[in-house]
Amino acid sequence: MCAACGIPTHVPAPDRAPGAPATPDPAAGQPAKFAALRNPACRVYLIGGALAMMADNVEHVITYWVLWQKFHSPALTGFEVISHWLPFLLLSPWFGALADRHDCRKLIQGAQVLFMGVSAAWGLLFVTGTLQVWNACVLLILHGTAGAIWGPAEQLMLEDFVGPRELPSAIRLNSTARSLGILCGPVVGSALLLGLGPAGGIFANIAIYLPLTVLMARTRFTGHLRDGFVPRARVGAIAALKVLREVGQDRVLVAMIVLAGLGSFFVGSAMQTAMPAIAGSMGATSAGTAYGVLLFANGLGGVLGGILLEGTGRIKLSVKAAVWSTAVYGLTSACFAFTHQYLIAAALLVAGGVASLAALSITQTVVQLRAPRDKRGQVIGVYGMSANGLRLGSGFTVGILGTALGLRASLGLSAVALCGCTVLVAAYLALGPRQPARAGSGAPRDDPALSPAASR
Repeated sequence: MCAACGIPTHVPAPDRAPGAPATPDPAAGQPAKFAALRNPACRVYLIGGALAMMADNVEHVITYWVLWQKFHSPALTGFEVISHWLPFLLLSPWFGALADRHDCRKLIQGAQVLFMGVSAAWGLLFVTGTLQVWNACVLLILHGTAGAIWGPAEQLMLEDFVGPRELPSAIRLNSTARSLGILCGPVVGSALLLGLGPAGGIFANIAIYLPLTVLMARTRFTGHLRDGFVPRARVGAIAALKVLREVGQDRVLVAMIVLAGLGSFFVGSAMQTAMPAIAGSMGATSAGTAYGVLLFANGLGGVLGGILLEGTGRIKLSVKAAVWSTAVYGLTSACFAFTHQYLIAAALLVAGGVASLAALSITQTVVQLRAPRDKRGQVIGVYGMSANGLRLGSGFTVGILGTALGLRASLGLSAVALCGCTVLVAAYLALGPRQPARAGSGAPRDDPALSPAASR
């Protein structure tokens, strides 16, 4: 029985590289709780990844504050969001192709070095007082590009650390670690900003990227160690998009990529953008108190969700679970938009965070397991283009509608649209012809957990 999905017919290939430390077998065929933490290499990576994600958010706190204080430009504020996600939308498949061809350790190191270089450049501009709009825009784009480089290589490393058997656990825990970094980032960023000032804080932030950079120099895993590295042809940025045609032949892959994109497009980053205005209309004694509670609840949902999902194992790896989790995320977001009690709103944000983490971790795992082995990075890049790049859309779905209807109504309508589109995806899976995974892909050919039949 497969420990990753609990399906008796799924017997994965051996998932331990020669000489790699063995992990305890789950009792009674059930997946071990927090299984990926039993792997020393993965455990250390999760810590380094959480720190790097925290450093990413610390940089946002410091630079966004300085940019607003200096320029007071709403247009630049909008560009901060666009620049962060646009590289994911345009370049993720190509960065995935690079992960297929190259040592993923070096790609992750390259991304971290780019992060650190951008932080150092911000610091120099702050110290010399030469910050201008054009160089701020360049640095914002480079920062987003570093995140896009990191994504596909990280997913290949996770599978290399633990193998297909424990991949669901690794992805959930990695999402949890990232959520923890996002939760702590504003706190640490504010402390550095107040304690050391903008320049001192941004220079100090460089050190937080270092643990993951050093780890990549010390680990023997490359992202290709278990499968064996096979040299592959060079793929250009445009040619990498051809994988979209191959992905389109697998209805489950299409559905998982679309589900991840729907949550990003309709809600995505807009939840946090709309939160100050919503908190101000909660009727609480202090709008600041309400905003602080909501902001904390928004970050807590992802962290708590990962711990609960790993600790209970109640949500299985299946297409059906991915659809339901996405629908619950849309429903809780809609209810949050229309509630006027901030404690109820906080509870909805936590529940929505759990549902969002479940949906993203399940869709990510299914995509990675079903992807052709020789194009995993490219398929993961397409997933990243949808799950991350389409966050640009939430600025339009909520922002433009918000101008006409108000932020509450626009967020609520966008969340309702997310629920409606999720129903359409479920119908697409249920009514369409069954398309089994091709030979050579990571998913077994007749695994019901990873087929359209599981959504019925």
